[in-house]
Amino acid sequence: QVQLVEAGGGLVQPGQSLRLSCAASGSIFSFTAMNWYRGAPGKQRELVATITRVGSTNYADPVKARFTISRDTAKNTVYLEMNSLKPEDTAVYYCNGKAYDGRWTDYWGQGTQVTVSS
Repeated sequence: QVQLVEAGGGLVQPGQSLRLSCAASGSIFSFTAMNWYRGAPGKQRELVATITRVGSTNYADPVKARFTISRDTAKNTVYLEMNSLKPEDTAVYYCNGKAYDGRWTDYWGQGTQVTVSS
């Protein structure tokens, strides 16, 4: 079973940048898509960014033009580059992999905290 491990969260000031990473224990091509979600207290977990097996990307409206999802297939790692961070970006960010093998299965990392505050 593939495991996902996030890293890179922290405390930054508004306008600064962070890069999150999600390292998979197996090939990321085993996933149909890999996603970054975020969850804040009192809010529903929301999808932030997606990269598909063929490399297509998609972003939630609040992060478009600020966040970039990418991958390094040699390292089996997916990244989320976050620029121009805002206090409302504060959340726990989760890496997710969606795999299909007759049925859909979700794999989740443990999450990494991102706090944007002055």
